[in-house]
Amino acid sequence: MTTTSALYDIPGPHARARHRAYGILAAVVLLLLLGWIVYVLIDTGQFAAEKWRPFEYKGIQLLLLRGLGNTLKAFALAAALSLALGAVLAAGRLSDHGPVRWVATIVVEFFRAMPVLVMIFFIFVALKVQPLPALVAGLTLYNGSVLAEVFRAGVNSVERGQREAAYSLGLRKTQVMAYVLVPQGVRAMLPAIISQLVVALKDTSLGFLITYEEFLHAGKLIAGNLDYGLPFIPVVMVISPVYIGMCMLLSWFANWVAKRERRSVKTEAVRVAPAEPATMLPGDTRT
Repeated sequence: MTTTSALYDIPGPHARARHRAYGILAAVVLLLLLGWIVYVLIDTGQFAAEKWRPFEYKGIQLLLLRGLGNTLKAFALAAALSLALGAVLAAGRLSDHGPVRWVATIVVEFFRAMPVLVMIFFIFVALKVQPLPALVAGLTLYNGSVLAEVFRAGVNSVERGQREAAYSLGLRKTQVMAYVLVPQGVRAMLPAIISQLVVALKDTSLGFLITYEEFLHAGKLIAGNLDYGLPFIPVVMVISPVYIGMCMLLSWFANWVAKRERRSVKTEAVRVAPAEPATMLPGDTRT
């Protein structure tokens, strides 16, 4: 008989063999699909030397590096401003003052529902803002509104008893937020925060639509070059791993921060000294 756990039935020998067969079958299907994709790319001449020759030139390499630098600059500005705006809006939504809470709610719901591309185009065309500020402003308004909900949910996820215990000690609301709720809510917030920052990083590619010379814009210039047979697929094969690598690096950084926080002295469990016999009071005749 198979043993059971509180969450699921532990598979027995036949179930494990069946799962192993499913895994092997899925791996074979994926390998066949990958082989078919490679065959199609070879058959259509995507690996021809002519299409890959542009990446040998220093001017093309500098163009890609400049675009990558512009992408990172836009992401750094948008990430910092989004975190700040999200914190401000979350504080507004958690405020005890009704008007402040209503205004923050309206702002969050409006910019969270508005497509980020529409905001970028509106700022760039209607307000006549330069490409970089327009891109950063659009990303900040959207991602800041989403992060505001993440912060609010993280703070509210802390047990109610923690809040009540802090108030019973005479702490003000700002002290309760800063010293009790936010430090404990960060662990619950961190995965969602990193996921939203990854979205902001990928959305920087929308800058090429408003002529901002970021990484995708540089790739578009190379892919549209008739002298090299429109190397669209090679450009995608070069640019995509860079985006994936940056997102993985961001996720690795988040995991490093989380592990460092768990090892922090502020969050580490305090060792309690063992109890010792108490000193007898004068007049106490107990033995």
